[in-house]
Amino acid sequence: MSYRFDELVFSPRDVDLSKGPLAGHIDAETYCLGAFNPGMTRLPNGNLLMMVRIAEALRTPIFDQKIHSIRWEPGDSMAANAGRYCLDAWPLEMVDTADPRKFMMRGGGWKVMALTSLSWLLPVELDAEGRTVVDVHYRDAIAPRASYQCYGVEDARISRVGGRWLMTTCSVSPERHSTTLYSSNDARDWLLEGIVLDHQNKDMLIFEDRIGANYWAQTRPLGDLYFAYPPGSEWRAGPSINLATSPDALHWKPHEKPGIRPHAATLATARMGGGTPPVVTDRGWLSLWHGVEPYGVVGIYRTYWSLLDARDPSVTIATSDTPLLEPAPHLTEPMKELMYLDNVVFSTGIADAGDHFIVASGEADLACRITHVPKSVFGL
Repeated sequence: MSYRFDELVFSPRDVDLSKGPLAGHIDAETYCLGAFNPGMTRLPNGNLLMMVRIAEALRTPIFDQKIHSIRWEPGDSMAANAGRYCLDAWPLEMVDTADPRKFMMRGGGWKVMALTSLSWLLPVELDAEGRTVVDVHYRDAIAPRASYQCYGVEDARISRVGGRWLMTTCSVSPERHSTTLYSSNDARDWLLEGIVLDHQNKDMLIFEDRIGANYWAQTRPLGDLYFAYPPGSEWRAGPSINLATSPDALHWKPHEKPGIRPHAATLATARMGGGTPPVVTDRGWLSLWHGVEPYGVVGIYRTYWSLLDARDPSVTIATSDTPLLEPAPHLTEPMKELMYLDNVVFSTGIADAGDHFIVASGEADLACRITHVPKSVFGL
């Protein structure tokens, strides 16, 4: 499927790490591994704001017979600038270093990993149509501020509910791999509210309006074990999109009915998770989500869509098994020397633009892709 505007608008080449939160704080050379998976919202001035995940990686993670990771360590005070960045060193014989972006600990009986990069969020302001970068707000970057974020802050999703902006992020640490919430009254000055979903419950997308008195959200718990559906079921066991409700956006109760589940008839969506925050339309809630087809190391990530009932989002009233977005190698061809992954498009933001939606995605875990999708695609 082709669109009238479908381009990369921000990439590692556009990032100045000398202005970032790690600058001057670690005694090692770093580089921008990726600038991707942008949460997106419309600002009060009409422009668009992307909160771009910057994966800042060690240029040479292996030296002195050890592999190194970047970690933020809390300070003794509660001040915003308290804490420091440091390097942890692991003897090579203790780890598997087949993938230079991460390393796996040997032994232990379960998967334990560490990263050679640390992620933080960079506010990038675009024009109203998302075609051009207007400003990059390094001073407002969001970096680790709590022990449960010591390995980074990843993959923002931004929802505007009433006059308030809510941003979910994934916070990474040995303590837990959790979902954290930030709030703002202007989408520029963000307050860390804390953890809202516990270990490995990711891809949390808050609906852009309440249903009755409650906030609603899509969630995606992960695990190593799933129970089989009965033979002949239309559903495939595995990661799926669940629902939760909250009176205050801080305390969440899982919804008892399932949300969007993988269909048994296709492998293209064997694994799935939320993409963009659901937005209300005349036909119900529009939800863009990712489906992953098993292939190679990470699989093939594509974007799909569903329309959910306005009053009961556990009910799907329309969907399509044709991908809305697919990986676009021609977009990343000019920066192929920077690529370390392919076959991935990961949609993370959406904004209304009249007769079309502006969709923000991460392309190949490398750059930010903006696509103008006509509303007619969804029957709107």
